[in-house]
Amino acid sequence: MNKLLRLPLLRLLAINLAIGVTAAVVMIGGLMWLNPAHLRDLILADRGGAAAFGLLLFGLIVTFGSVAMGTAIMALGRKPKPPAPGGGKPVAVLVRATAR
Repeated sequence: MNKLLRLPLLRLLAINLAIGVTAAVVMIGGLMWLNPAHLRDLILADRGGAAAFGLLLFGLIVTFGSVAMGTAIMALGRKPKPPAPGGGKPVAVLVRATAR
């Protein structure tokens, strides 16, 4: 496993998957805390509530994990911006303001 994480692409994907999983856990925590449309009440009242919670968590992990990994992969091909023309040191300029 340690050998696999030495590959830059797999390390990039693993880090972004972890970010997506964290976002999914925060999202499901917020859904359970805020209880929109009585979602928490529905899950807790059902006999198969654990399955519903697990499927919701799995769906959020797949969604947020793939978004984070896809964003990282698409950002790989982006070229760095060239420096602004002109260069040099900034110069202080005195500007007088007049009231009208």
